[in-house]
Amino acid sequence: MKIGVFDSGVGGLSVLKKIKEKIDFADVIYYGDSMNSPYGSKSIKEIQELCLNIGEFLIDNQVDIIVIACNTATAAALDTLRERFTSIPIIGVVQPGAAMAIKQSKNKKIGVLSTPLTAKSGIYEKVIKTLNPKYEVFQKGCDLLCPMIERGWEDNDRNTKLLKSYVDQLPKDIDTLILGCTHYPLIRGEIEKLIDKKIVDPAEETAMHVLFELNKLALKNGFKKSRKEKINIDYFVTGDIDRFKKVGERFLGEELSNIYQPLMG
Repeated sequence: MKIGVFDSGVGGLSVLKKIKEKIDFADVIYYGDSMNSPYGSKSIKEIQELCLNIGEFLIDNQVDIIVIACNTATAAALDTLRERFTSIPIIGVVQPGAAMAIKQSKNKKIGVLSTPLTAKSGIYEKVIKTLNPKYEVFQKGCDLLCPMIERGWEDNDRNTKLLKSYVDQLPKDIDTLILGCTHYPLIRGEIEKLIDKKIVDPAEETAMHVLFELNKLALKNGFKKSRKEKINIDYFVTGDIDRFKKVGERFLGEELSNIYQPLMG
């Protein structure tokens, strides 16, 4: 079995990391569209077109499931992808993150840090209030964080002040914070220094959803799940491969190999 995971760059590695921890019987194709990063500053139509092209690429490479490891792409293109590619399951990261936040929050006040487009879409508030209308959701769009993480975050006073300026715009009485961009777990330690709240990383619950869907597929199609000593991961990166490799290795704590430039069209 094969899992297709995509993001606007390195952020989706936070989802891949959790998938690797929970799934030992399926290989992975990871697609990092760093050439077009950040998605959060693009129009919905632009994001949908990029995601459809990536979806075609993953389908052509015979994946059994697609994981949109990007909150912005989930907000803009999840329904579009499901309408186009009806033959396989397609999972986004927002629903799992929202469900986990509801479980974590005691006072029913949840904050979300995300890209501007994700915040503007209001998708976390919509999903959370659909699950439980009693919860309040406060979303803050952070226009500079994603590109800074994509380039390789540096721990310094200037970056800490910038991060604090975003965190400080959330209400003080929230008790749970969703990392509403898959890039943000790469600087989770820095965020935790600035806010004493329960932190929700949607990647954890997303990986559980992937496992659930793969088990369903295996049962339905008679696939035999065989544990692999090490799953194979092929990385396709549209932008700077060396930068992706450097940032990815720093986050995952292991050497990345099998990195390619995708041939599209």
